[in-house]
Amino acid sequence: MLGVSVETLRRWETEGRLRMERSEGGQRLVGIDEVSRLLDERRKASTDRPIVAQSARNRFPGIVTRIEKDRVAAVVEVIAGPHRMVSLMTAEAVDEMGLKVGDEAVCVVKATNVIVEVPSARDARG
Repeated sequence: MLGVSVETLRRWETEGRLRMERSEGGQRLVGIDEVSRLLDERRKASTDRPIVAQSARNRFPGIVTRIEKDRVAAVVEVIAGPHRMVSLMTAEAVDEMGLKVGDEAVCVVKATNVIVEVPSARDARG
């Protein structure tokens, strides 16, 4: 899960960076809380490079008007001019972005499927 070698895990244990327990057979056991902590540290320490080009052309700047969040998922609504954009994302993403109602945001849309429907005629009686 961490993408590191066993030697790295042993070194981290020696350095005190990682807590491990031993099984009755002497095997090293790393708790999921330790793995989560290290992944979180790695994510916070990463320096994301700015985006200089992208394939999505549909960008809608707007204002966050609604956030509904539970423990796992979130619904974020953005009013962008005459458009109401709704995004489904993880609750963790909302927290990491620090999104709040009233914040400026840009919705980027890259659709892989567009469905076109033709409505029935207004006077279908005859």
